[in-house]
Amino acid sequence: MSIIKTDEIQSRTSGNRVVLPDVNNYPPFRNLIINGDMSIDQRNGGASQTIASANTYYIDRFLAREVTDGALTIDQDTTSPDDFTHSMKITTTTADASLSSTQRAYVVQKIEGYNISKLAFGTSSAKTITISFYVRSSLTGTFSGSILNEGENRSYVFEYTINSADTWERKTITIAGDTSGTWDTDNTVGMLIYFSMGMGSTYSGSAGAWSGNQLFASTGSTNLVSTLNATWFMTGLQIEQGDSATPFEFLPFDVNLRRCRRYYFQPEFGTEHFLNTIDSDNTYRRTNIVHPNSMRASPTGTVTTSLGSGTHASGKPAISGTNKDSSAVNGDLTGNAGFARIVTLTLDAEL
Repeated sequence: MSIIKTDEIQSRTSGNRVVLPDVNNYPPFRNLIINGDMSIDQRNGGASQTIASANTYYIDRFLAREVTDGALTIDQDTTSPDDFTHSMKITTTTADASLSSTQRAYVVQKIEGYNISKLAFGTSSAKTITISFYVRSSLTGTFSGSILNEGENRSYVFEYTINSADTWERKTITIAGDTSGTWDTDNTVGMLIYFSMGMGSTYSGSAGAWSGNQLFASTGSTNLVSTLNATWFMTGLQIEQGDSATPFEFLPFDVNLRRCRRYYFQPEFGTEHFLNTIDSDNTYRRTNIVHPNSMRASPTGTVTTSLGSGTHASGKPAISGTNKDSSAVNGDLTGNAGFARIVTLTLDAEL
């Protein structure tokens, strides 16, 4: 078989030349991160939230935690580099300039095991990965994060330098695959990527090598939580197989949303989704919600309903009979309810 390579084609009759466009061979869905462009925020719609002391999801697929004497907020922001529309913004609202050994603050995405299986981590065939992202901060200096397995007994601390304040910069980090440890390849957590906003000494260590310790940051790296009103923005986060970074993989909005809904689904009902009467005395209502796509696992969730009259029996309304593809909502009513409709519903199958 012969291969012809050319940059342009010339017409045999007119002599006109056509320059061929650049064609890339980047594999589709190469990015292990979901919602790396921060465009989906089902829970909060861009509203700022104070980061809780327990792991809590905010922008889709990203959770955060703050356990210091300071305080941080997180929100989906429209400050972004060229070609992007959104970013994640972290702001220090109460500073803690002296962290104790176990205090910590971070942002993390948990990556499902199915999505890292091709990397063969934990074997002699482990593949190299490259992390890339756009970052901007009011602070300059050396910042850090880490890659970990689910057991958090294998970690690789990485560093990146912010050179100019309040300026978007793209960072790339290449990491040789880990040949040790257990890296799950099912529908549980396969890999985690942390970005430190402030880390005590217990969870800090040397950067640039795999470790058997639970490390989230490098010793001496910049702590955002130490400076009042400091800001940190990130978007375009990508993790891919290989030793170089490719351009960020933009997905159509609907595709990105469906991928997020594998883990969390918050439909909008308006005023028209009614529960159906299924008994003769007009007291029991039920409806089935078909998920837009198969969720990672049978979800848990919350539901509220509105009644025409009457009251809910104890423990109702409730979500019951859930599986990966559908969930049932039921309400056992007292009195003549007239109607019952869903007001809010959330279904959670997060890692």
